[in-house]
Amino acid sequence: MKVAARYVHILGTTTNPDGPWTTQQARNLLMDLGDRPEDFRFLVRDRAGQFTVSFDAVLSDAGIQVVKSPPRCPRANAFAEPFVGAVRREVADRLLIINERQLRSVPDRYVTHYNHRRPHQALRLSPPRPDHPTTEPTWPRYAADQSSAA
Repeated sequence: MKVAARYVHILGTTTNPDGPWTTQQARNLLMDLGDRPEDFRFLVRDRAGQFTVSFDAVLSDAGIQVVKSPPRCPRANAFAEPFVGAVRREVADRLLIINERQLRSVPDRYVTHYNHRRPHQALRLSPPRPDHPTTEPTWPRYAADQSSAA
């Protein structure tokens, strides 16, 4: 997730994430970013075994500093954990996945919704990259209704 913009990138899905697969996903991210890897200064990751020295090296070579979160501290990554929670609440708890093809397409579809349609409080209820024009919300709506009634 690019924190300032709240824009999420899904790198890939697999049933067996290992070191070589994860390293390849880091390379794929850098290719997707093209000439914009300097927009990313840090990558915060947990201490899972699939994040190997080669994974860190790929990102370090692009000028991205890899920061490991403290052990057993899920709240240390204050941006990724709420996203994971949103995926659980808004997708996993509401869908019955019937096959692997659907399982692979659901994260991509949700991230498209998350990046282009879903309102974010940190962005004044706008999506990170709206795919249609948005209007400015009037806050607080209740107070505006009360002032017109007086």
